[in-house]
Amino acid sequence: MNADERRSVLPTHESVPGGQGFFHREAAKDAKKSISNLCVLGVFAVRFFLLWPLALFTGRAWAQLPEAPGKEETKRICGKCHELERSVSVHQDEEGWLQTMDKMVGLGAKITDEEFGAILKYLAKNFPAEELPKLNVNKATAIELESRLTLTRSQAAAILQHRAKKGPFKSIEDLKKVPGLDAAKIEAKKDRLAF
Repeated sequence: MNADERRSVLPTHESVPGGQGFFHREAAKDAKKSISNLCVLGVFAVRFFLLWPLALFTGRAWAQLPEAPGKEETKRICGKCHELERSVSVHQDEEGWLQTMDKMVGLGAKITDEEFGAILKYLAKNFPAEELPKLNVNKATAIELESRLTLTRSQAAAILQHRAKKGPFKSIEDLKKVPGLDAAKIEAKKDRLAF
């Protein structure tokens, strides 16, 4: 059946007594338009009510950045590639932020020396490293030793082997006796250790 044949089957005001068929068809078209408009309105309403809290949260997150020199540079430069609130949640010391920023520059971040300095100071001052409890060398796992003391896997493994063979460490001097361990590195981080 082609389109003309299909149209000829549809009732018109001439083919239906009282001309009711034509108006029913027009009413059906109007109803379809109304339903379509309601669907569009419904989709808009759903999107609005689902997304407005996100918009408020995002605005609040930006508003939570402390006012200080370097804030605008941080938002402008770092916000190009990152969700800023997630990035600053890391909390690092100045050395950590420096390494992170050097990495970003290495990955292609465009930044002047002035902006770099302002952002580094802003992040280090407003999002400093959180104080961690001292690391108990006699209970620490290899991963904890690696991450907290910035040791290699082999150095952390050597500490665990030494501890297993000779028993618990009593002082930093005992720890420095572990073969293959950089004594100067351990000395520099002695304030992070507990025995």
